[in-house]
Amino acid sequence: MSLNILLLEDVHASATPVLHGLPGAEVMRLKHAPEAPELATLLADVDLLGLRSRTQITADILARAPRLRAIGAYCTGTNNIDLAAASGHGVAVFNGPFSNTRSVAELVIGHAIHLLRRVPERHAAARRGQWLKDARGSNEVRGKLLGIVGYGKIGTQTGLLAEAIGMRVVYHDIEARLPLGNAVPAASLEALLGEADVVTLHVPQTERTRGLIDARRLAQMRPDAVLINLARGQAVDIAALHDALAHGRLRGAAIDVFPTEPASNAQPFESPLRALDNVILTPHVGGSTVEAQHKLGVEVSQKLRDYLLHGAVHGSVNLPELAVGPLRSPVRLVHLHHDQPGVMSQLNGVLAAAGLNVAQLHLATQGGVGVAVVDLNPPPGPATLAAVAAVAGTLRVFSTLAAAGCA
Repeated sequence: MSLNILLLEDVHASATPVLHGLPGAEVMRLKHAPEAPELATLLADVDLLGLRSRTQITADILARAPRLRAIGAYCTGTNNIDLAAASGHGVAVFNGPFSNTRSVAELVIGHAIHLLRRVPERHAAARRGQWLKDARGSNEVRGKLLGIVGYGKIGTQTGLLAEAIGMRVVYHDIEARLPLGNAVPAASLEALLGEADVVTLHVPQTERTRGLIDARRLAQMRPDAVLINLARGQAVDIAALHDALAHGRLRGAAIDVFPTEPASNAQPFESPLRALDNVILTPHVGGSTVEAQHKLGVEVSQKLRDYLLHGAVHGSVNLPELAVGPLRSPVRLVHLHHDQPGVMSQLNGVLAAAGLNVAQLHLATQGGVGVAVVDLNPPPGPATLAAVAAVAGTLRVFSTLAAAGCA
């Protein structure tokens, strides 16, 4: 039986060799992000799906993909995927949280330099035939204070790069974080905004971060400071930012993500910020480098391969982490279930009644979901597999591709 793999949104070619290593793999590639009707048709017989940030995976779409075992998000965020519904259908979701870290951090530093040197205004003026040669409002970044809001993977790397060019670093995070280099935590977000020359956002998309930088927060920033957002479009109130930039209450801004973005390159980009010279606008390309996309293709595909081939769960956003040993029997089953009392007892009872020996068992639970990886000898028959699938609380059961005679 073939393993049908669908890769959308022109996922990098580096993904293909890894996925072709799966037994029976047949890879289909599309460059666009299908709308719901087309996507539902495509997923009718797909086992593994790869996508980027534009394809929307809803509960309805998942309900119409009966064979789907795993989704690979070849990007950092997974806001376009209904994770609760994916868990409910026994579909593992993997992403690549580290692969584009350097790319985003480098662009932040580049934007900081350009904004503090007033490059956006000078560039816009030069294109209009004006020659703005002066030093007013133009500064080196050395010695300036970078304020990082959200001190996670990208925030910490951005801080290290900033220090390497002579900047000082302060950060704010809702969780306690170990500072890297000479970075120091701010007393509060208000304190960071009030003293930083450059404020850069690296926060996830949550209700808490929606409108995080609004008119009140912008008023707390220094008039000669700049704002950079390569994180989430909902984090900044664009109308309030436009007002602050247009009236000189902020030196400049660089925005890569927006509350509403075009679905494709063919659609127009609309934003009030387009009318301003002191802002850098980029089309959600913070992590879009050849290097990052290549690494994403490999990293996410390896996670998918290990899951389907061995039942190992590495870096899933909706399943518990689970390391597994080498296969010890002809068949290895992966049993996804609700984390509730009695599931493993029922599962063991079914296997025992069928006269099957459990040569090895791995189990992990988290967030209401359990993953059991079971090596069995002899191989279970159709009736036993049906009984395993009927265990109360079961979400999905499948044989790993490394198991002899299984697909």
